[in-house]
Amino acid sequence: MSGNPSDRQTCRAVSHGRSELVLDIERVLNLTTRQPVRAAFRFAPDTPWVVSVELAIKGGPCVQWRISRALLHQGLYSVSGLGDVQLWPSYPADGATARLRLTSRDTAALFELPVPPLAEWLAETYEVVPAEAELSKIDWDAATVDLLQEPQTHCD
Repeated sequence: MSGNPSDRQTCRAVSHGRSELVLDIERVLNLTTRQPVRAAFRFAPDTPWVVSVELAIKGGPCVQWRISRALLHQGLYSVSGLGDVQLWPSYPADGATARLRLTSRDTAALFELPVPPLAEWLAETYEVVPAEAELSKIDWDAATVDLLQEPQTHCD
């Protein structure tokens, strides 16, 4: 990320038990080329173990992923995730950015995102539903169906 705060727009809204964070992040195409991406992170207390992430490229496609809230939290500070979703701090000493790698079938994308606003937003979600209370109201049948769905390739 460029490090210029004006390059990143952040907005946060908490209402009716829902929480959203919108960030301008970057897709890392190679060592010198970046592509701006709008990322909307959404949390709902009725499914507190998962964060819905909508990634939209200006004038391009929009993709929605469901990512473990615990994976997101851990990945801001250390390597987290296996398989399709991985997150780790870019430069652990400065704590400013993290890398998110998403893989689907034979395609992978690498994103760089700012740690401070995401860490603050995740902390707010843990105030709404603490980690130890995540599993208390799970509808296991609905959760299983939700987890087995393919990532969506379009957004509303």
